[in-house]
Amino acid sequence: MFTSHNDLGASLFKTWTDEQRKDEIEKLVVGYRSGVPIGILCRMSETIAGNKKNAKKILKQLMTGDERKNAIESASAAMKPVVTSLLA
Repeated sequence: MFTSHNDLGASLFKTWTDEQRKDEIEKLVVGYRSGVPIGILCRMSETIAGNKKNAKKILKQLMTGDERKNAIESASAAMKPVVTSLLA
């Protein structure tokens, strides 16, 4: 089913509708609010959405401006570029 161990389910997510993708990313946002690391939210959102542009659009709809700002500020140095590219 997966072509590599880095797939993270991308082949499955490609078969989903936009609504299914948004619903799944919404679950990740809820998880983030409960303590899931921002890096996991960002990486999985990009994988589920299919690309960075779609992930950014969905995350902007689901997270408040303050949440996005706080996530960027609290991201580790290694994750800051990824987090900023999706949440800024």
